[in-house]
Amino acid sequence: MRFMIKTIYALAGAFLLAACSAYDFPDPTPEDYPVHGIDVSHWQGEIDWHAVKRAGTEFAWIKSTEGGDHADRRFLDNWTGAREAGVPRGAYHFYYFCRPVEEQVDWVKQIVPVDPTALPLVLDMEWNGHSRSCQIRPPRDEILRDMIYFLDEMERHYGKRPVIYATVDFHRDRLVGAFKDEQFWIRSVAAFPNRIYEGRDDWFFWQYTAEGRVDGVKGNVDRNAFYGTRSQFRKWLNGELQR
Repeated sequence: MRFMIKTIYALAGAFLLAACSAYDFPDPTPEDYPVHGIDVSHWQGEIDWHAVKRAGTEFAWIKSTEGGDHADRRFLDNWTGAREAGVPRGAYHFYYFCRPVEEQVDWVKQIVPVDPTALPLVLDMEWNGHSRSCQIRPPRDEILRDMIYFLDEMERHYGKRPVIYATVDFHRDRLVGAFKDEQFWIRSVAAFPNRIYEGRDDWFFWQYTAEGRVDGVKGNVDRNAFYGTRSQFRKWLNGELQR
């Protein structure tokens, strides 16, 4: 059941976008959304999760796995540290186009614990541009088929439907018009997402900067906003707001 965010959140940023064609109001900014979180990996080093919590961070996604054989070396430290500090957290898997989807599903199951209190797993879909050994870009039909397999298998194993993370170029190249019933977390550091993601104004999370600063994290960290009110976020955490 999709929640009516543009109506409920009219007094905040979403109303501005709906009315801008008639009144030329500015697009919403991250500050228009009350719920913010971070995503981290070993690149952030040792994190003081209690300080992160005190800073007002309301959720975190933690890199767990990549492909079919790589695990982030700080995953378990971050996984346990965030929970002990009371920060709602989940894991994310970076998809690798040079490993079969079945191997990646099996690898995630080996590394990420089953925890009913965790956020939904994230399927991170972006081109493997950092990899010298994997430069292939499979066709859309193949990618969509494998994504569906991954989402279905992870939902069966963890009991929650994963969230899809996508970058601008990957979404443009392969995902336009697809997965209208899934929950999306999208990256857009240069503009409001609705301006640059074709047909994707139904996102749930917005990664709006890679240069954020949060107490407890040394250096830069990705920051994200939830597209809704704080009460809606609590409902989402409880599984009451579905795709």
